[in-house]
Amino acid sequence: MALSGIRDMSTIEAPPADRYPVQTFVLEHSQGILDDAIRREIQRGGQVYYLHNRVETIDQCASAMKRRMPELTIAVAHGKMGEEALSDVMQSMADGEIQVLVCTTIIETGLDIPNVNTLIIENADRLGLSQLHQLRGRVGRSSRHAFAYFTYKPDRALTEVAEKRLTAIRDFAEFGSGFKIAMRDLEIRGAGNLLGAEQSGHMMSVGYDMYLKLLDEAVREEQGMKPAEPECTADLSITANIDKSYVERGEERMGLYRRMAAIRTQADADDLLDEIVDRYGEPPKGVLNLVDVALLRAQAQKAGICDIRQKAGDVSVTLTHLDFQQVSRVCASPQYKNRLFFAADAKKPTLRLHLTSGSDSLRQVRSFVEQFAAAAGPT
Repeated sequence: MALSGIRDMSTIEAPPADRYPVQTFVLEHSQGILDDAIRREIQRGGQVYYLHNRVETIDQCASAMKRRMPELTIAVAHGKMGEEALSDVMQSMADGEIQVLVCTTIIETGLDIPNVNTLIIENADRLGLSQLHQLRGRVGRSSRHAFAYFTYKPDRALTEVAEKRLTAIRDFAEFGSGFKIAMRDLEIRGAGNLLGAEQSGHMMSVGYDMYLKLLDEAVREEQGMKPAEPECTADLSITANIDKSYVERGEERMGLYRRMAAIRTQADADDLLDEIVDRYGEPPKGVLNLVDVALLRAQAQKAGICDIRQKAGDVSVTLTHLDFQQVSRVCASPQYKNRLFFAADAKKPTLRLHLTSGSDSLRQVRSFVEQFAAAAGPT
């Protein structure tokens, strides 16, 4: 209901004082690297969670670690232990008597030991995304920098879903990323019955995008709000696409297309571009044009423009409603003299702008939309 707008939703963005994001690494399991990480944590007086999520072999894992690092105090914790034994281990860990706790996912919730600031997870590809996020939250609970190592077997071919989960947990490591991870998890796993016929009706009969529009209209009507302004469409003769050589996977390209279409402000565009650069490198011109077109559509919608369409050297701009004073102000501007005309033969109020040669069409149209929006002000 929160996603649809029926109920309000708030997110906590401000982290606790003197906290740092957990530095997150996704890597093939390397005993040497992990042992070095454990030693570094112990040398600075900290403690370590080492997650081995198989009760049958957890004692063997702890014994092997003890042979490699006999100077450490190592203990084991899992759900099949007796209540008293498990309680004693956890108390000893909280008191700082144990340096490395080899454990299962039993530590996922309810633990707050500020001195534990290194987490190592074996076979992280077998865990869910929300579970990985919860486990990472067990460290970094003090003013010290914390580290999380999500490992997978070197000889294992990761499934596409597992790779997406590990990529997400690595990319969303900043404070306040819990909601982003939840949305990414929803995208990876699917919504299940949430968007099925029992809870949402026959959504696929009209398509997902149309369903969301109809739902938004219904929510606005129930809330007594005005219907949303129709979205502006834009068809310009420019290269605006995500090339396969830049983003190989089709699903990822479609996801980026959807997110770009949802851009409404410059801040939205900057956030998305930062993420794109982090994941794929410097974007080509076609990707930058897509973002600029999205900003153009958002700005045009606010200005009362519902369609922008280029044909050769002319651009037709269709208005949602006709304001003669606004149109007159724009036409009177010297830069549009003999270049801007009112299309009398169009079914809807339409302006035709003649583009100047040698200049970027997208930039010219954005400039016109800005001038048109400014012309709506008082004389």
